[in-house]
Amino acid sequence: MKKLDWYILKRYLVSFVFTLLILMPIAIAIDISEKIDKFLYHDDLTFWTVVQEYYVNFTIYYANTFMPLAVFVSAIFFTSKLANNTEIVAITSARISFPRFLYPYFVGATIITVVALGMNHFVVPNSSKIRKKFENKYLKTQRYEDKSVREFSLQLNDSTYIYIQNYDLERNSGFNFSTETYTGIQLKHKLIADNIKWNAEDSTFRLLNWKARAIFKDKDIISSGNTLDTVFAFTPKDFVYKSAMAQEMPSGELQDFIALSKRRGVKNLNAYLVELYKRTSLPIATFILTFIAVALAAKKRRGGTGVNLAVGVGIMFIYVFFLKVAEVLGGVAGANPLLNVWLPNIVFGALAIYLYQHAKK
Repeated sequence: MKKLDWYILKRYLVSFVFTLLILMPIAIAIDISEKIDKFLYHDDLTFWTVVQEYYVNFTIYYANTFMPLAVFVSAIFFTSKLANNTEIVAITSARISFPRFLYPYFVGATIITVVALGMNHFVVPNSSKIRKKFENKYLKTQRYEDKSVREFSLQLNDSTYIYIQNYDLERNSGFNFSTETYTGIQLKHKLIADNIKWNAEDSTFRLLNWKARAIFKDKDIISSGNTLDTVFAFTPKDFVYKSAMAQEMPSGELQDFIALSKRRGVKNLNAYLVELYKRTSLPIATFILTFIAVALAAKKRRGGTGVNLAVGVGIMFIYVFFLKVAEVLGGVAGANPLLNVWLPNIVFGALAIYLYQHAKK
């Protein structure tokens, strides 16, 4: 890389880091002002516990969330300064083409994208798990929550299905349980029980008032009893499907969870798929937002940096609004989560191409 490339790359990355360092203290200060009373309410909560378990992970999560905004603002701010100082005029006078001028921006966007991908897929989910555990323990007001599932069915594998009419997740017990095993479309075994209770110590279920029927070619074998301790290929955690859980799973674990849930016949996993796809689409947006910012700010305007920042913030607001709407729509049953998550990038990618062609002229 030439000296000019190093100059642009260094200033671009420094502007990006500087923008994040401005945004994060503001976010932390606002959060402290909202939660200081809850921190002081708990006598056993120390300053270092708040910092280590909450604000370190708070910073990781929101720094990653603000990354597209920081990229966009820093690119507009730095490029506007280049334009106002007529440095871009000097660059183009030296017969450096606009695509060549974009090269250090592309390198910088690649560095940020790689870091963001690693954060999204591995670091942020583990960090969110610690942060949410802290929030549930110290910050959330205790209120009544229905901790039961009703009319729940699950496919354990290609041949085994379970059904439970009601299961209390707090007491780990339920009633009207049944499991069926098929060979093709032929029923081969059925087990029903009036009550079912989970024993966490040895990971077994206790069935009360149970009946079993094994079906053979020429006869059936029926058995029954008062109690039966047995194991199944599921646990009470499989009864709960919450989109918030997806944010706490690293991508490999999330993919395994989605694949297992599909095999088990869970109908709507769009919220989990949206979270998985978003972890890649949002970092890739770094390239799109960078090119839009450079194309907008490369031309010297009357009003200087302020006009470029105002236009840029307006476009960024539209992008974030579009992104949130697409995420909500993508989580609806029957929607295409992949298309919805990537739609903002597709639309703004087309805008980036248009602005690039216009700026190149």
